[in-house]
Amino acid sequence: MNIPDVPIPVEVDPNEDTEWNDILRKHGVIPEKPPSPTPMIEEALVEARRLAHENRLEGKDLDELDELEDDEDEDFLEQYRLKRMAELSTITKASVFNQVYPVQKPDYSREVTEASQKAWVFVLLTASDSNVESRIAEELWRELARDFGDIKFCKMRGNLCIEGYPDKNCPTVLIYKDGDIKRQIVTLRELNGPRTSTDDIKKVLLDLGALQHSDPRLRRKDEDTEQGPKKIRQSRNDDDEDSDWD
Repeated sequence: MNIPDVPIPVEVDPNEDTEWNDILRKHGVIPEKPPSPTPMIEEALVEARRLAHENRLEGKDLDELDELEDDEDEDFLEQYRLKRMAELSTITKASVFNQVYPVQKPDYSREVTEASQKAWVFVLLTASDSNVESRIAEELWRELARDFGDIKFCKMRGNLCIEGYPDKNCPTVLIYKDGDIKRQIVTLRELNGPRTSTDDIKKVLLDLGALQHSDPRLRRKDEDTEQGPKKIRQSRNDDDEDSDWD
């Protein structure tokens, strides 16, 4: 009896690196083995390390850069120094407001809507003097206007801006850019209530893109806030030491 030659199926792992698999791949019996992800992963890690090294100076001010002269490559450090100077120059040129602008209804379109084509405009609608949150917001407006002169901070009585606007909705913040309202905040409850600080408003600025996280003014202000209590304590210690020598 003649037994026909019947090929016996052999289970093949196409991912194995064997001579037999190489033959099968050559004749298209099994697909080509996909490239190993290891080199790509290693390349990505190398690139991440390189970027981290290059960005190690991000966020440092000019004084901090000067302190690194002995530790960093001179040319590389000079690039960052020039970058910081350019950023500060841009901010200085754009800082044309630096005060809170009272707005009257006839001037609203020009002072707010049209002005927002060139800069962010934050309008504070206030209530009567008995409204505690309005008084808090006005003080915050004055401080923010001094620190961020490239943003226009305006204020107006709510019922003069919108006829019949209730005091209970004040303070209300209307944020304009490019002629449109980008966000509206009704009372400080949306932020931190009576404990609302400039940091809460800065977070709104950052979220909207009115400020960038790399803005050196944010870093400088944070450092002043941290050092304030230390300076007070140091001053008290110095006074105590002086009194010992009296």
